[in-house]
Amino acid sequence: MKNFNGKILFLDRSDINTDEIIPAKYLTELTKAALKPYCLEDLSQPGFDPKKDIEGKSAIVTRANFGCGSSREHAPWVLEYNNINIVIAENFARIFRQNMFNCGLMAIQLDAAVIDEIFKTFSGTEAELTTDLDKQTFTITNGKVTKSYPFAIGDFDRELVKAGGWVSYADKKY
Repeated sequence: MKNFNGKILFLDRSDINTDEIIPAKYLTELTKAALKPYCLEDLSQPGFDPKKDIEGKSAIVTRANFGCGSSREHAPWVLEYNNINIVIAENFARIFRQNMFNCGLMAIQLDAAVIDEIFKTFSGTEAELTTDLDKQTFTITNGKVTKSYPFAIGDFDRELVKAGGWVSYADKKY
């Protein structure tokens, strides 16, 4: 199972698409690892610099419709190879969300009001996330404020996460 704890990258924008997560011009790379330096390269957000802001982050908190666009698996792969194993958003494009779980990553959906509260409380700070998959809660702290939030994950998706992804799950089950 992957690590779902660490520093948070806040992306205060909706509709971040798969071309912004990994530009299409890199889809010809021969290995997943080769995608790593291009993560969020084309993301347009004031003050965001992918060369500086991704390093050391393990989680993303963002707005609605994360992972929209084409259904390529490369988008979760590039997050994984940058050690970003959990994305928390209002909602996700359906195929992207399932690709995350298939890779053993987590795509956690929370109500817009909860996402707003997280942004108001923690964005702009050195916030860290701690996840308890079995209790379906995560805690965010920035040294001054600590808050816990419940989340829901289906039984099958939880099994995929615990196994490390679909391939590992299938190897154990079949």
